[in-house]
Amino acid sequence: MLRSWANRRSGAGAVALSLASAAAVVLFVDLSPRVEGEFFFADDDPQMQASRRVTEDFPLGSQLVLRVEDRVGRPDAYRARIAALFDDLLAVDGVDGGFSIATHDPERSPLYRRLLLTSDARATNVILSVDDTAPEVLLPRVEAVVAAHATDELAIVVSGVPAIVELIRRSLYRDLVVFSASAVLVFALIIGVVFRDPAVVVGTLSTCLVSVGVTLLLVQAMDVGIGLLTANLVTIVFVLTLSHVVFLTANWRRTDAGGESATDRLAQTLRLTWEGSFWSMVTTLLGFASLLVASARPLRELGLAGVVGALTALVVSYVVYPAFLGGWARTQSPGGAAPGEATRPFTRWPLAVAGVLVLAALAGVPRLDTDPGLLTYFAEGSELHEGLARIDADGGSSTLDIVVEDPAGEALSSRSVYPRLEALQAALEADSAVGVVLSPTVLIEHARTIPFAGLLPAGTLLDIASSDRLDGVGLGFVRPEHDQARFSLRMRETNPEPRSAVLVRMRTVVEDAGLRAVTIAGLYDLQAQLGRLIASSLAIGIGGLLLLFLGVAVIVGRAPGIAARMWLCLAAIPAVIVGTFGHAGIAIDIITSPAANIALAIGADSMIHLVVRQRRLRAMGGAAAWKASVQQIGPAVVGATAIVSAGFGIFVLSAFPPTRRFGLAVIVGTLAAAAMALVVLPRLACLGRGRTDSLSAAPTPFLRDETTP
Repeated sequence: MLRSWANRRSGAGAVALSLASAAAVVLFVDLSPRVEGEFFFADDDPQMQASRRVTEDFPLGSQLVLRVEDRVGRPDAYRARIAALFDDLLAVDGVDGGFSIATHDPERSPLYRRLLLTSDARATNVILSVDDTAPEVLLPRVEAVVAAHATDELAIVVSGVPAIVELIRRSLYRDLVVFSASAVLVFALIIGVVFRDPAVVVGTLSTCLVSVGVTLLLVQAMDVGIGLLTANLVTIVFVLTLSHVVFLTANWRRTDAGGESATDRLAQTLRLTWEGSFWSMVTTLLGFASLLVASARPLRELGLAGVVGALTALVVSYVVYPAFLGGWARTQSPGGAAPGEATRPFTRWPLAVAGVLVLAALAGVPRLDTDPGLLTYFAEGSELHEGLARIDADGGSSTLDIVVEDPAGEALSSRSVYPRLEALQAALEADSAVGVVLSPTVLIEHARTIPFAGLLPAGTLLDIASSDRLDGVGLGFVRPEHDQARFSLRMRETNPEPRSAVLVRMRTVVEDAGLRAVTIAGLYDLQAQLGRLIASSLAIGIGGLLLLFLGVAVIVGRAPGIAARMWLCLAAIPAVIVGTFGHAGIAIDIITSPAANIALAIGADSMIHLVVRQRRLRAMGGAAAWKASVQQIGPAVVGATAIVSAGFGIFVLSAFPPTRRFGLAVIVGTLAAAAMALVVLPRLACLGRGRTDSLSAAPTPFLRDETTP
């Protein structure tokens, strides 16, 4: 079998296979990220249940908010332009209705005053009620109308849940195409610099492309689409495959080419690398598998896609890449160690430096923000960010629904309970985290502006507002039985408080008004839940992987002491990532969170290969074996680190902040992994051992002749 691969024809076949896999991805895989539900949750996630209940009981529908600013200060012309814009927007398929100053007078109605006026006298809002048309379909239609009316005299910014979700999806898709492709080019360039062999460059790219293509096709066959988390699957699988390829290449170059056929040399390379690659795949696979128990479907999809990617990366690396090594790659004699290098003792001061740095990083872990605001998904200083910030300052940009009832079960429209609704309305509007608040009390305030309507009781007015004569608008805020009411809030994303603290205060405000909060839902609450899920997934995913890695380390290291030292070094990698982000005030969002898994995979890979090599060189003695192992494995680790860091460095140039944070997290973790593997682990292993080593297990037969010191 090896002989059939070790020829030029098989290398050409592997290139053809990579091209075929790329063509299959283009033809059969939809790479456009899918955003479901109200935000990052799928419709069948438990987190969406509260939102669905509110939607069923209070059919208010989704809204788009357009902030329209008069840039020239001509009120009459401005109102005429608003009228023309509003008429064209109402004609858009997917828009059910709306409000603007051209059709509703905000000066006469407290309802329209809240909806339409802003803190800037030169700007007003246009509110559109939209149906369940997909945001990626609806928003371009609205944007086409906006583009036709946006001139030097009008500045128009579109917000609302459908718009924000679609804008995030577009940014991620653009980065998926542009920066993933750019990263591949950078990978190729750095591979060429590191190995200086065109066959290795072509072979690496071909192998990684096959791995990515097979993974995407398998994931598509499992009905796992490209979502906000799996959008980075291309680069994740590319890096997982690249790691195997780098160690295969390094070991190929270290095997003795003299007198051996390419087939024998290739067989020796595969045997030398397989054990480390296999256990590295196991740790990576288990890390992604830990996400399969998450309650949010996007996290489960990432877990499943990661498991498939880890398996595919290993299989493809050992099936496809050997064709290039055996047929095209140049032979190279291994370099030897410098005289006396293997017997020179390790200096210990790097351990002290590493310990201080890790402890300093740990101090930043409690400061980590896993619940960033919506505005952090858009670049500061950009026109879009500034426009959304103005909308947020005017009346809030994130929805929150609070459904309340009387603890004693009385009708909310009764004389004894209705004043509590008014008190709650006033308390919510006075809260610094809250913008616009709509509720049954606002509807009744509006109704009482109609002549003689003020003579009617609150219950009658709510019944009229809920009737067909007024298109049932009241049903969006009160149930026909008047037993529950909905307060619809627009929350300020620029508020610096944690969402969890704000939500606790909202419940307290409701209780202080003498009411009971039945349900709290909406985008603001979903983001808070998402932040908790990110924190728990980091803890569970990283903690679970570290626990599982301890077992793998015992198997690979064949000694509890070495396993414990490997575990400490691996645990330091996520500590450095999370702590660095905490100190720098950089949030870890749902898109950034997979970076820790990638860095852990790279760190585990390097450490496993290092320990396996040290175990095979143990006849040299303790420190000498570790130094020889570092000398042999070090170039592969350094090369992989340079390739991965440079490739993900491209992501730091993105205009989409989550992509920048993702790239930065991978770079920090990759550098930490290399330092732990090559600097810290060998020195920890040699502490107090002199020239002896605890790795004294008897050699297994299949390892005896695989390498020479």
